[in-house]
Amino acid sequence: MIELKQERWRYPRFFCDNVCEDGAVITGEDVRHITSVLRMKTGDIAVICDGHGADYLCELRSAESGSAEFSALEKSPNLAEPSIRVRLFQAMPKRDKMDFIVQKAVECGACEIVPIFTKRCVSRPDEKSLAKKLVRWRKIAYEAAKQCGRGIVPTVGEAVNLSALKSLTSAESTRILFYECAETPLKNAVSEFKNNVDIVIGSEGGFEASEAEELQKLGFACVSLGRRILRCETAPIAALSILMNVTGNM
Repeated sequence: MIELKQERWRYPRFFCDNVCEDGAVITGEDVRHITSVLRMKTGDIAVICDGHGADYLCELRSAESGSAEFSALEKSPNLAEPSIRVRLFQAMPKRDKMDFIVQKAVECGACEIVPIFTKRCVSRPDEKSLAKKLVRWRKIAYEAAKQCGRGIVPTVGEAVNLSALKSLTSAESTRILFYECAETPLKNAVSEFKNNVDIVIGSEGGFEASEAEELQKLGFACVSLGRRILRCETAPIAALSILMNVTGNM
């Protein structure tokens, strides 16, 4: 069993609501992945997570008729989840950049990604297109959570206007605006972090000064990501990596 613990990261990972000490039954698209892509056989090992931070090391018992049955070998707490809950409010970028941002934000430890519309957003999909994008982003978040060993599947929320942050955030969270015109580094702007951290990052055009001022009035610390201008898809990766590092979650 010690060897299995050491090699745990090598095994395929799945999320399942019904996993328990007895095992789990997986259905849906993951079954095709188990049988056709991974070609798992009876006796093969996988890690199945309950989506609430517990991992079960499991052995495949059978895979047929659209379901895969596993028996549980051991249960352990997931060690990949950060001690802080970071929500990323990301201004809508052009083209398919949000696909990349969602994937990397999940890998970097975000618990939720919320697309937002700001004044300089060029991309403004209609309701039907946005609904399709949301389905894709949630699938990307699920696959990324499996790949990087998360204990939860981070959510991708409905797109909102920047003004909605007034009701979506509160003094119960540490609020940070990563702003291209800011000069104060994170370590000087935030002395301590609460369990919940909300961060806001702009699209290709950044933020208008009036938007930054409004967010500051809501209690957002205005923070710089350095002297270099980062692309909108690079900024959230940098911001999350810095946050995870300074809070001991890397």
